Amino acid sequence: MKAVQMTLDEELIQAVDQLSRKLGTSRSAFTRKALREALDRHRIDQLEQKQIQGYKKHPVAPDEFAAWEEEQVWVE
Repeated sequence: MKAVQMTLDEELIQAVDQLSRKLGTSRSAFTRKALREALDRHRIDQLEQKQIQGYKKHPVAPDEFAAWEEEQVWVE
């Protein structure tokens, strides 16, 4: 691991420290997890945008999924 220096507002530091203590973790571990989750969210957002653009370029045909309609019925 590499140490990095960051500038954060005091309120954010206090909130992170308070929650880190409550979760039984360190400020660094909490921050690493938050950064990983932010990167994952960004990656998912990018994939969703790519999917949206794909459907805009190639919309679903009217009966494209008709063969699967019976498969979607819930059996009780």
